[in-house]
Amino acid sequence: MKTPGIHARLLVTAFVIISVTSFSLGFFGVSLFNDFAGKRFDERFQFLAKYLALNAELGVLIDQRSMLEDLARNLLSGSDVAKVAIYNRSGETLAQAEKIIPGPFHRVSEEVRMGDFSEESQAFSTEGNAAAQNDAADVIGSVEIVYTTAEISVLLEAITVRFIIFSVALTGFCLLVFFFISRSLVAPLTRLALTARKVGAGERELRMAPGSIPETREVSLAFNAMLDSLERSRKAVEDANREMARQNLLAEMGKFSMMIAHEIKNPLGIIKSSFDILKKDTSADSAAMLIGYIEEEIQRINSLIEDFLSFAKPAKPSFRIIDANQMLNGCLDRFGRLKTAGNVEIRRAIPEESCLSYLDPDLFRRAIDNILKNAMEATQGRGVINIDASSTDETWRLEISDNGDGISEHVMDKIFDPFFTTRSKGTGLGLAYTVQVISAHRGKITAANKPAGGAVFCIEIPREPAMGE
Repeated sequence: MKTPGIHARLLVTAFVIISVTSFSLGFFGVSLFNDFAGKRFDERFQFLAKYLALNAELGVLIDQRSMLEDLARNLLSGSDVAKVAIYNRSGETLAQAEKIIPGPFHRVSEEVRMGDFSEESQAFSTEGNAAAQNDAADVIGSVEIVYTTAEISVLLEAITVRFIIFSVALTGFCLLVFFFISRSLVAPLTRLALTARKVGAGERELRMAPGSIPETREVSLAFNAMLDSLERSRKAVEDANREMARQNLLAEMGKFSMMIAHEIKNPLGIIKSSFDILKKDTSADSAAMLIGYIEEEIQRINSLIEDFLSFAKPAKPSFRIIDANQMLNGCLDRFGRLKTAGNVEIRRAIPEESCLSYLDPDLFRRAIDNILKNAMEATQGRGVINIDASSTDETWRLEISDNGDGISEHVMDKIFDPFFTTRSKGTGLGLAYTVQVISAHRGKITAANKPAGGAVFCIEIPREPAMGE
């Protein structure tokens, strides 16, 4: 589920606040009006009851029912009066008038007292004076008025409906205004995020257009200044990287030149000395021996040049599905027949079942040969080399270990570097070339020392081709 953005959150917050505020004010307003109108309505009929009691005093006193009927009918002419009744002291009905109107109904009554006819203003006298008169007068009857509050209910319903319509309209208007205000605040942030994505995608010359709002304008200017600073830093880093690469190249070229001079100078010196001896000593035995030296050193120079060319311009792998275990057995058989293998013993732990893998067998054989030569030299041609192969559904794993002296800790992190070697003879390209081959197969190679002594190299490559190959 997508998380709501700032724009949506602001709109929801504004809607909740405006709605709650509007409806709360409306609720209290309607309640206040209801209380006020109801109180005024009750006061009105209380006044009418007092007025009726005042005017009915004489009729009750002399039992003039026709006059009392006229008073009741006159009061019943009000639209919200449902019933008017006048009673004598014993509760007998002297006059009554009523009509059918909708409810709800309320009832108000007032006592008819002797002496109230002296002044009509007594109906409006203060509470203290009224209490004193009540004590002085005798009750001779009572009046009752039944009235309806339907008109107030209708009025309240109309007011409530109008208020709801007004509140909804006001809320919609406020939301519309807030929508445009919120959008004007959020739009620069959206453009800022879009610009950042485009810059991250490579459009480094893109910049934010300053907005009209001071705060967002400051953010845009700061963002542009940051991009300018990053661009200057990037160019400075690129310049530094180019200079570092040039220095590294010069250093590697110097190392390469020294290596070439050292490795080729010795064979050439032996070849020259052999020719000088041949010029002075032309005996058959001496010539055959010297020619053998010359051939050996020429082969050494040739191998040296091949190593340099292979590392400098590695061949493109030619992948195909082969049995990795069978390829490994063939590689070990061929290595065991070489003169350089000496008296080294190779112990194999290779599964008999096939392990079909996607690799270049020629490049892989040469990479394994380089590790085997290192192991043979580490054991001085008289040790033991252990070969352990295993596989899973995804990878093929190979371990090559020896029982030599192992790898010194201070050179452990350098053994895969080009031109690094601890031997007097050697280019230091064997393991570097092996790393190239393993990387081309999307694999990895590691080196470590065994607790019992000797070095162990571990190779792990995926059996399946990469997507798209």
